Amino acid sequence: MPYKPKRPCSYPGCPNLTDGRYCPEHKKIMDRQYDARVRDRGAAEFYHSREWKHLRQNYLIQHPFCAECLKAGKLTKATVVDHIIPIRQGGPALDDDNLQALCSSCHGSKSIKEGSRFH
Repeated sequence: MPYKPKRPCSYPGCPNLTDGRYCPEHKKIMDRQYDARVRDRGAAEFYHSREWKHLRQNYLIQHPFCAECLKAGKLTKATVVDHIIPIRQGGPALDDDNLQALCSSCHGSKSIKEGSRFH
């Protein structure tokens, strides 16, 4: 399967090439800013918890492909574990039945459809 070419980090003035939006150094900075400005404190604590990180890692191992892309007959690597029913709407946080593996594109589309500010 062909790989996407690396592109420059989106952080101003950074020349590093990366697979994502930011290089590892600047991703940490941007994640901290996102947590401080966008996420509420409870969500930030949950998504940085040991339980969530462990569940997320194991879920992606067990479900390596995007659920939405599979429905369309495409094989795309999943990079995000998404809550089918968002936690803020009463969905269970650590229940496998409320999780789905998605690629970042499908996760972004789902978040926009839901009117979510959390991408």
